Amino acid sequence: MSKYIEIFLKGFGDYWNYLVNDIVNPSWHSYFYLLIAVSIFFYLLEIFFPWRKNQKLIRKDFWLDVFYMFFNFFIFSLIIYNSVSNVLVTLFSDFLALFGITNIVAIKINELAIWAQLGILFIVRDFIQWNVHRLLHASPFLWQFHKLHHSVKEMGFAAHLRFHWMETIVYKFIQYVPLAMLGFNLVEFFIVDAFALAVGHFNHSNFKLNLGPLKYIFNNPQMHIWHHAKKLPEDRKMGVNFGLTLSIWDYLFKTAYIPHDGRDIELGFDDENEFPESFVKQEIYPFIKDE
Repeated sequence: MSKYIEIFLKGFGDYWNYLVNDIVNPSWHSYFYLLIAVSIFFYLLEIFFPWRKNQKLIRKDFWLDVFYMFFNFFIFSLIIYNSVSNVLVTLFSDFLALFGITNIVAIKINELAIWAQLGILFIVRDFIQWNVHRLLHASPFLWQFHKLHHSVKEMGFAAHLRFHWMETIVYKFIQYVPLAMLGFNLVEFFIVDAFALAVGHFNHSNFKLNLGPLKYIFNNPQMHIWHHAKKLPEDRKMGVNFGLTLSIWDYLFKTAYIPHDGRDIELGFDDENEFPESFVKQEIYPFIKDE
């Protein structure tokens, strides 16, 4: 037990040192400056090429969403997630060791060309996340957490990372084993994460871009706006357009829905009047909802 306590406590200092180094000594793989650079880029697009021209630049909940970006990207890991995940990974490894399994890598992806590694990681990761996203809508329990993301009333780039910390746990937990079995390196993860971050900001931005045939492959604001629509047909009540980076999954599995230009549709969900507006109350909402 002392081993796991030590790992837990060490995790706080390790992540703090990593974050400070990431800020003080920026590099091409700095997540901190990546988030800032991508955010500034899409905010400039919203300023100079707005899709909804009447939407204010400092839209409703803009600063709250900016806080969520940094909370979910860094602060949550600093205050608890990194330490807990380190313990769980160690527990999982120790459990497998009881059966003589010391390495769960099943396919040596790192022996392939770098472009093949990136392509496989990108596609496998995105398909897993597409399924997790559907689960967040299908499960009444998980939907209470996912409501936070759907509480956005005016769409903008920062809404991308407006979500409850429980979603981080669900996504990471479900994708950990399949991705670990493929044995990717941190460099590949950073490149794929960077691309996914950019597309996610793009999907939520107040910006319109005609992708042509690429709209059937990549998600985009004109498709994702319908995922946030308050009103959907009865046969689509569970949700539509679940793609995070790729839209192709929705077209393949018949969950794509773009009936018309959704620029001015109302966003939200049916019982949104019960949903709190402050950060702290939004975080505790799923735990007290049924009280």
